[in-house]
Amino acid sequence: MTAAGRAGFVARGVVYALIGVLALQIAFGQGGQQADRQGALHQVAAQPFGHLMLWALVVGFGCMALWRAAGVVTGQGRRRKAGARLVDAGRAVFYASVCWGTAAYAAGSSGSSGGNAQSQDWTASALKLPGGRVLVGLAGCVLIGVGVVLAVRAAQRRFLRKLNTGTMSRRTREVVTALGVGGGLARGVVFAGVGVFALVAAIRFDPHQAKGMDSTLRSFAHTPAGPWLLVAVAVGLILFGGFSFASARYRRL
Repeated sequence: MTAAGRAGFVARGVVYALIGVLALQIAFGQGGQQADRQGALHQVAAQPFGHLMLWALVVGFGCMALWRAAGVVTGQGRRRKAGARLVDAGRAVFYASVCWGTAAYAAGSSGSSGGNAQSQDWTASALKLPGGRVLVGLAGCVLIGVGVVLAVRAAQRRFLRKLNTGTMSRRTREVVTALGVGGGLARGVVFAGVGVFALVAAIRFDPHQAKGMDSTLRSFAHTPAGPWLLVAVAVGLILFGGFSFASARYRRL
């Protein structure tokens, strides 16, 4: 399980770092790829031995799902609490879906629409349900809440509690702390941004207002801060990729 967890953090780091690079390219007017997981997988596939690298990511995400699921069953440490187990169960399901989607892409079955179109399709389907407007609005509020929690925890440096900081040098700890704070803040901003667009879609009863990660990132370039907000978030996502690599090395598993 320890090896599985470390493999999962490496896979997560690769994807987030690539999404950050793609977002940077968009900010400077050089981006032709979507700045989301599908765009990151496309970048991986374009590299030498890209197909093998894609399947390595499949294994990594599968390992992450397995490790999260094991935390639910074994109930080690903080996971003895029912709420923490429920969170781990949700994470296990999420990474299992990421693993499945990555495997479909690697197998050549990824001819589906991008993340933005998928978000709009899911929102449109949800709005058709009885009470769908409320459901979409709640989903948006949950995402906003998750984003705020991620950002606050990053600012408080709570992630250090999960790392073996005692094995780090002073310089290493400073670098890992910077990666965790910057990366966590950027990740929180993205989650909250996606949630805001979902909430707007519910209020206006318009699924076209919903946005995936790519369109959410692109919207940052149209704020009063101009493309510099997108640059800041993109750099933060790259930092989070680096923090994921550090977690693969120093996380208590």
